[in-house]
Amino acid sequence: MARTELKVLTRLDGAKTQLYHFKAIVIAGMGFFTDAYDLFCISLVTKLLGRIYYYEPNYPAPGILPPNVSAAVNGVALCGTLSGQLFFGWLGDKMGRKSVYGFTLIMMVVCSVASGLSFGSTAKGVVTTLCFFRFWLGFGIGGDYPLSATIMSEYANKRTRGAFIAAVFAMQGFGILAGGSSRWSCRPGSRTGTTRRPSAPTPAGRPSRRPTTCGASS
Repeated sequence: MARTELKVLTRLDGAKTQLYHFKAIVIAGMGFFTDAYDLFCISLVTKLLGRIYYYEPNYPAPGILPPNVSAAVNGVALCGTLSGQLFFGWLGDKMGRKSVYGFTLIMMVVCSVASGLSFGSTAKGVVTTLCFFRFWLGFGIGGDYPLSATIMSEYANKRTRGAFIAAVFAMQGFGILAGGSSRWSCRPGSRTGTTRRPSAPTPAGRPSRRPTTCGASS
């Protein structure tokens, strides 16, 4: 068994650059793209949540999240990422990286949609459900990080391994750019060029759901 695996790795190291190499780059790279988007788009969402659910008509400044709520919304996904890296890194060695990697991608899609559909009749309820789904989204992202890099390094040949891994990691930058670009396309009043203050939390909550849901489609 060990000799067979060694022969496979030797063939991969000496293989010429073929279509499956670029396919692996696209699959692993889109995982990194989605990871970065989901982690960095939350800065837009926190601003929208403040203006929608913590807006006071008599206060001259737009609504902002309380510091403890803002810290929870921004940091809960990172806590899940740390836990997911440890758990899925261990699970990938036990069950196989390919199958575990597919599970992390499914988990990210489901939790991205669930984050966009976070529910509650009060501001506290909406933030609580958002933090819950954001934690599990981060948990899936934590699994995608080590598995994407490892799978790409295993599929790449010896001559182009560094360039292929760099191409995968470069998709993080594009994900951050996409997260920043969503600020302009999803903010209230972007179609008219002016920022309007929402008068009701339910219909105005739609823009805050778009960036988090877009992580599933990416």
